[in-house]
Amino acid sequence: MIYAPLQETDVTAEALVVILHGVGGRGAHLAALADMIGTGLPGLAFALPDAPARYDWDDTGRQWFSVAEITAENRPERLVAARAGFDRVLDRAITEQGFAGRLNRVALVGFSQGAIMALDAVMGGRWPVAGLACLSGRCVLPGPVLAPATPVMLSHGLEDPVIPAADAVRAADHLAGLGKPVDLHLWTGLGHWFDARVAEVTAGFLRRTLTPAPQS
Repeated sequence: MIYAPLQETDVTAEALVVILHGVGGRGAHLAALADMIGTGLPGLAFALPDAPARYDWDDTGRQWFSVAEITAENRPERLVAARAGFDRVLDRAITEQGFAGRLNRVALVGFSQGAIMALDAVMGGRWPVAGLACLSGRCVLPGPVLAPATPVMLSHGLEDPVIPAADAVRAADHLAGLGKPVDLHLWTGLGHWFDARVAEVTAGFLRRTLTPAPQS
């Protein structure tokens, strides 16, 4: 699904934000997040694609990889197996919006499993985009960062019952230890979702990463 910003729909987009949903969701479910982020950020196009696989327990949902009987031990292999499908979806979303070959004008915003997949894609060097915002995610396969130019923002609710906030802290520490630019935001009173505070810092992050550098 492609989502157009509420404003500036009649002009050529200056940058693209691809929002990646969590397990069991659909891209359309995060349209509210796009609305919240897009306010005050004219010139952005948003893509809200669906994950390629059917959700295990509901035909209406989608997933990047199965969480049926998932464990800390088998999660990495499922992530690796899901990379090809993730890359196809992301490539199509970027190409359809006219940003193929212009990854310096593309940012990713991942929620939950979408954040897991996006962080893996950036760390592995497959998608050296302008910026990555991970909301309520985790780092499944810690390793060397091969896309050092991509700044990362991590946002996590301290009351998250699905993915502990400690996972975001560990991811931030790992990235910082590898010399990766990273912003970490932890929120009181927030579970496994987002709110106006998350949208505000995400919008600020996108403004910094997608604003073209002044030409000399």
